[in-house]
Amino acid sequence: MRTLREGAEWLNLPLTSGQVEAFERYFETLSAWSGRAGLTGITGREEVQRRHFVESLALGRELEKADALGPRVIDIGSGAGFPGVPLKIVWPHLEVTLLEARRKKATFLNELLSALGLTDVGFVIGRAEDAARDPAHREAYDTVAARAVAPLPVLVELALPFLRLGGYLASPKGSGAPREAEAAKTALEACGGQLVTVEPLALPGAGPQPVLVLVRKVAPTPQRFPRRAGIPSKRPLR
Repeated sequence: MRTLREGAEWLNLPLTSGQVEAFERYFETLSAWSGRAGLTGITGREEVQRRHFVESLALGRELEKADALGPRVIDIGSGAGFPGVPLKIVWPHLEVTLLEARRKKATFLNELLSALGLTDVGFVIGRAEDAARDPAHREAYDTVAARAVAPLPVLVELALPFLRLGGYLASPKGSGAPREAEAAKTALEACGGQLVTVEPLALPGAGPQPVLVLVRKVAPTPQRFPRRAGIPSKRPLR
């Protein structure tokens, strides 16, 4: 886990031996599921450390600096557990909930949480459109983390109903992030969001640099959002 250790130190997040061991078990569990459930196309040891582990920690560090992290976090479309599980490993005080709609990926997450001994992590199987209407989750979180879930106009509608007023949506994006932010203006206005920043996420070394889109919830999300399952993707707010 040299790449992970060095990346964490670069981010001023030195890891304990227990945290490094947890990430090692994480990698082993992910490797055992390689090719199953469509978890990730990134499977090499170095790549996983940089693109999944270090990027998740970079996101957490940036949110921490912006006073936009926690204490209650929901990871929408958690998939292989990024960034929610790494956030929980490094910031154990966080109350993290993983939301995943696909059963096979949910099975992996259950196995992963068991392997890591993270019994205090919430877990929901279902679509964001449905979970966001559950009183237990609506306006219940300080931070929504979403990685590779949907274009921003769609993501805003899916994510903001989960946030309390003053909470933050954090989504690492690719180079098209500025275009997505421009396209999301209507969705932001309709759902009570305000764009805070669209900036490269600081990472050590060479390689792809994700762009962090950070949105703050400044007004209540109307009860009609999100629309029923599948509609936000089919008919994004424009």
